[in-house]
Amino acid sequence: MTAEIGTDAEPMPGQLLLPGMPGMPGPRTPVTDQPVLPGLEFPAEDGVAAGGDTELASVAAELGALDRDGSRMAAAIRGALDMLLDGQHTGRYRWEQLHKTEKTHAGTLVEIALARTLQLADGTLLDYTIAGSDVDCKFSHRLGGWMIPPEADAKLLLLVQASDEDGTWSAGLVRAAEENLSPGGNRDSKRALNERGRTAVRWLHARAPLPENALIRLPEPDVQAIFAATSGQQRVNELFRRAQRMRISRTVVATVAMQDDYMKRVRDGGGARDQLRAEGIVIFGDYAGDQVLAAALGLPRPGPGEFVSARLARRTQGGSNGGRGYDRAVRLAGCDWLLASAADPAEPAPALPRR
Repeated sequence: MTAEIGTDAEPMPGQLLLPGMPGMPGPRTPVTDQPVLPGLEFPAEDGVAAGGDTELASVAAELGALDRDGSRMAAAIRGALDMLLDGQHTGRYRWEQLHKTEKTHAGTLVEIALARTLQLADGTLLDYTIAGSDVDCKFSHRLGGWMIPPEADAKLLLLVQASDEDGTWSAGLVRAAEENLSPGGNRDSKRALNERGRTAVRWLHARAPLPENALIRLPEPDVQAIFAATSGQQRVNELFRRAQRMRISRTVVATVAMQDDYMKRVRDGGGARDQLRAEGIVIFGDYAGDQVLAAALGLPRPGPGEFVSARLARRTQGGSNGGRGYDRAVRLAGCDWLLASAADPAEPAPALPRR
């Protein structure tokens, strides 16, 4: 029987989702109700930071009102990292592929991206004005790697961390009080948080899912096979063959194609959608109809600018998939189609409906 086309809600962007840890008990953030990092719980349940820092609490409340689930901050961070990698022109997709000088520029890009996305006003002395307070933004690829300049001493800090390798990001607030900083600094007199400072961070979002970079999640042999293809079209085709049932962003397509007209390599009319259909592979996009069909098959729902590919098999009576009568299926071109298994022979897939 064909499954009903459902619209079950997926976890909201910014929610914590760690493998093997569903419904983890313990302290949760008041803004997102998500578990926080062990040992880095919020210092108070009433939203007032340790020591009664009402200014910090006001800034936290303002940021929570601007971006309750963290989706806007996550998108801004993703965009900043993608801009730094510049995959369309360089083919880079990993932090380690950046030059040292480029890595030092990451903080500026994240700071600007957050200001634009959340429409934060410029600060008087520091980066932002939030809830009437000066706030300095600090980014680190490594949790705890923030370096605080002398001009931020005793001021509020918005600490941001993101890692494509981990697929997570975090953001929290702390005051750069003397007791929270290491005694020694680097040659620029910048200091790190000490142990007390790290535990004093008021986390707004802790290890929340970062919008996915599919090339990071693929096994290295698959990535090598994708980039080994000689033309942009062949590389995009190989991407959708090997990264099936995963969200693939336009940025990943651009990184693989390395061409100005990279979107043409996906579309109908000669792109991957046409060329892979003979192998039974369909590519769902961010069209409303595609999103509903993908969800009905149990695939990730492609968001704005995203794609999800999958090989389909026609449901048969008594055939190779005849015992899979309860698998999710969708009706296309007058037949029921389900996700193909390795045992299902390849056959041409139907074109997705377009209005």
